[in-house]
Amino acid sequence: MKKVVTMGEIMMRLSPNNYLRFNQANNFDVVYGGGEANVAVSLANYGHNVNFVTKLPKHELGDCAVDFIRAKGVNTSHIARGGERIGIYFLEHGASMRPSKVVYDRAHSSISDVEISDFDFDKIFEGKDWFHFTGITPALSKKSIEITKIAVKKAKEHGLTVSVDLNYRKKLWTPEEAQNVMIPLMEYVDVCIGNEEDAEKVLGLKPEGTDVVKGELHIDGYKSLLKKLKDKYNFSHVACSLRKSISASDNGWSGLAYEGNDYYHSKNYDIRIVDRVGAGDSFASGFIHGLISKNDTRYAIEFAVAASALKHTIFGDFNLVSVSEVEALMGGDGSGRVQR
Repeated sequence: MKKVVTMGEIMMRLSPNNYLRFNQANNFDVVYGGGEANVAVSLANYGHNVNFVTKLPKHELGDCAVDFIRAKGVNTSHIARGGERIGIYFLEHGASMRPSKVVYDRAHSSISDVEISDFDFDKIFEGKDWFHFTGITPALSKKSIEITKIAVKKAKEHGLTVSVDLNYRKKLWTPEEAQNVMIPLMEYVDVCIGNEEDAEKVLGLKPEGTDVVKGELHIDGYKSLLKKLKDKYNFSHVACSLRKSISASDNGWSGLAYEGNDYYHSKNYDIRIVDRVGAGDSFASGFIHGLISKNDTRYAIEFAVAASALKHTIFGDFNLVSVSEVEALMGGDGSGRVQR
């Protein structure tokens, strides 16, 4: 299996249980997660050697985050310790027509106050095959922008394949800010992953004839978008998730990939949602796994969509499924029958 590095923020997640609203809650469930950490855990589950790079405060809550991801098989030896605090986000789970809501409390977190001296990227990337980052990390601060720039440049110097999940977060920055930072980084990227909003807000391109709020997905518009992205930035592969939002509880879910001159549209899954946070990360990690394990774009997009469909049924940020479970769903076993 391949040696992969991901870099970003891992946060404490606090959420009321049983679909309670914030103003009903007397206590919160605690888990840890974040875009790049979620990808790291999924790839470790699939058997890859994964290093996660971040910075966490040197106290008990920082220890909890490190222990949480290490327990899932991720190498944490390159996590820097220091700074003021661990980022927190509060999640209110939606149901039916009531959407989920996220409130961030992550200002001045350790990773946003990162220093160049915190990481030795020559050592981190030595002997590695793949580097993955997202548009979340550079949105955190000016320092995190600089560390992301250094990381992608060093990754290319060491010959790694570089992937990005565009991951636009409107609560962190504006489209103009995102494009000013992210577009120059695309020259270092080989594999681009995202959805229609990410492409529009981060790279200034959008699919034609699509209205995700109304549930209208125009596949030819997505094909045109992926071709524009590949042609403009010379990506080897582009992949996007296709979500048909029926309600906060029920979604249609598929994906589209473009490589060479070929498009690959996956099968569609009708999913009943337990927890959709981390679904995009499970899509990204599934696509990466498909490429590095099989070098097959059709397999990669089918694996990505099946893996992320399963993630919607799992509480927490992490997608705790195995390759065999994903491939069983790919093969048509979506019955949900008890496995005895």
